[in-house]
Amino acid sequence: MHSDWIVPDWPAPANVHAVITTRAGGVSSGPYESFNLGHTTGDDDASVDANRARLRALLPGEPRWLRQVHGARVLEAEGVLDRPEADAAVATASDTVCAIMVADCLPVLFAERSGSVVAAAHAGWRGLAEGVIENTVHRMTARGAKAREVLAYIGPGIGPDAFEVGDDVYEAYTSRDAGAAAAFKAHTPGKWLADLPMLARHALERCGVTYIYGGGLCTYSDPRRFYSYRRDRTTGRMGAFIWRAGALRGGTGERTQGNQGSPP
Repeated sequence: MHSDWIVPDWPAPANVHAVITTRAGGVSSGPYESFNLGHTTGDDDASVDANRARLRALLPGEPRWLRQVHGARVLEAEGVLDRPEADAAVATASDTVCAIMVADCLPVLFAERSGSVVAAAHAGWRGLAEGVIENTVHRMTARGAKAREVLAYIGPGIGPDAFEVGDDVYEAYTSRDAGAAAAFKAHTPGKWLADLPMLARHALERCGVTYIYGGGLCTYSDPRRFYSYRRDRTTGRMGAFIWRAGALRGGTGERTQGNQGSPP
């Protein structure tokens, strides 16, 4: 595994493994340099295939890729074939790899403290507003998890100083939850700076999830390390992956610091 990739720093059970890729370690060139995992970005398909093959060599199984639509649908990863339309997946079977692709939206990874259930969600502002976090936690509890025992890790996404949105986004949140206003800062007339990680934390807390980590890495402000659609438009996609059991082969990556609490 490339040393620039991110292994979440969270107290996940020993049988839970997770990794988030960065731009580093692949063969793509130009605006997609170098570890682009997205086939729909305009990159050369052969380069994306080569990058995915490098990734696959480190994982216990083929990632369960989704066709992400900025919605709130959650699937059982064990049954995912041929890229179904969804924005989150939950797994209980060993070595079933939940997969999310991002380039500004947040990847949110989940693990129950017993190690029995894992999940991954694609959380942009639309998905968060529609309830992708809530639906993911609900699906985990349906598979035997307890919300108070769930750990969540918020991966790299567009940061609060870079994510400008309009009144429509502000109203989409605050009209249903007055507490969401704390995640918005007035910027220019009709425009706001939105704190996407704060909105994700707020959604997690409302579900009863209190062990929350990550959320401090901004894709927009670090072009060397991260793809950013908002910054570049023509760009690649990073991936976030989580699974139960099995071992990640090929070494370890950087561990980024958690930002809130640890389970007792």
